[in-house]
Amino acid sequence: MIACIKPQLRRVKFFPVISDLIEPTIDLEGNAMARSHFQFKKRQKELVKKKKKEDKRQCKLENKAVETYETEKDPAPGFYEGQKVALFISDRTEMGFIAVINGTQKGILYKNEVFQPLKIGQEIDGFIKKVRDDKKIDLCLQKLGYKAIDVLSRKIMEKIQQQDGFIAVTDKSRPQAIADLFGVSKKAFKKAIGNLYKKRLITLEKDSIRLQTAG
Repeated sequence: MIACIKPQLRRVKFFPVISDLIEPTIDLEGNAMARSHFQFKKRQKELVKKKKKEDKRQCKLENKAVETYETEKDPAPGFYEGQKVALFISDRTEMGFIAVINGTQKGILYKNEVFQPLKIGQEIDGFIKKVRDDKKIDLCLQKLGYKAIDVLSRKIMEKIQQQDGFIAVTDKSRPQAIADLFGVSKKAFKKAIGNLYKKRLITLEKDSIRLQTAG
């Protein structure tokens, strides 16, 4: 009698791939994320890094906007035309000298308006000539307007008195000669001597200026 041997079947277990268990997710940009766990984590890190970078950029833009608003609201806080200020000569350019005003903000002294030697690191008194629309400040070393003429007039009178009532300079003299003697422009000098002449304090001669004598 032949025995019938029933074949034994082995059960084979099938394990699903991890990627098949992870449902695709949609990120903020509408792109489907990768199915694998590794790629999913990597993508998450990239998004976090991107968001931090964007937040940092946005913060810089907001800070810049605030600074711009404050500057436009008051382009030169505390400064006004004709104000006397303390200057620190910090640099020299083709246009003139850059000076720090009262230790805070920078301004410029134009070289064609400077009539005395200046050097980097020098401290000197000056005046606010103009606060410009582009938020920059023009400076000068002499007072503006008629007040400046009065100061210069006294200086001219003192110079004439020191030289026995006579100086060999007139409104026809070279600008450099006037600058060397008084440290001002020819235009300012002409206004000053015009003021003195109207007050009959001086007499104008062809090649000189003399004190007005009594009589």
